Amino acid sequence: MSRVKSPGWLTDFHKFIMRGNVVDLAIGVVVGAAFSSIVNSAVKDLLTPVLGCLTGGVDFSNVFITLKGPVKATLAEAQKAGAVTINVGLFLNAVIQFLIIAFFIFWAMRLISKLHRQEEAKPVAPPEPSKEEVLLTEIRDILASHSVEK
Repeated sequence: MSRVKSPGWLTDFHKFIMRGNVVDLAIGVVVGAAFSSIVNSAVKDLLTPVLGCLTGGVDFSNVFITLKGPVKATLAEAQKAGAVTINVGLFLNAVIQFLIIAFFIFWAMRLISKLHRQEEAKPVAPPEPSKEEVLLTEIRDILASHSVEK
């Protein structure tokens, strides 16, 4: 049977994909996407309602400046009428959302770090000294005792 030779680029591509850092990056992207859904849910379903109660339900989404076109009461109406707007409120909402997400990630990473430190803090018996270390220690002690005797 004759075997069909694969193109050289295919072999190079296979080597590239199988490198450790590419596989690690792919795993990081998948885990990051999963973690992103957790963070988004925590912010949307846990933190945002509490903040909404604390701030009296302040919503900046209808804070905008009309540059050109009809002036309307809400952003949706202005956009529907074809007005050109600077959406200050949407930007503020995005900044607030970012700060909430950053705050949540900070506390999640702090908790994970604390758990990791507790795991590392478990006492580990020191390794036995090697034969060379024992011999060097004996030589040091002998030299120290000879210098004291003189």
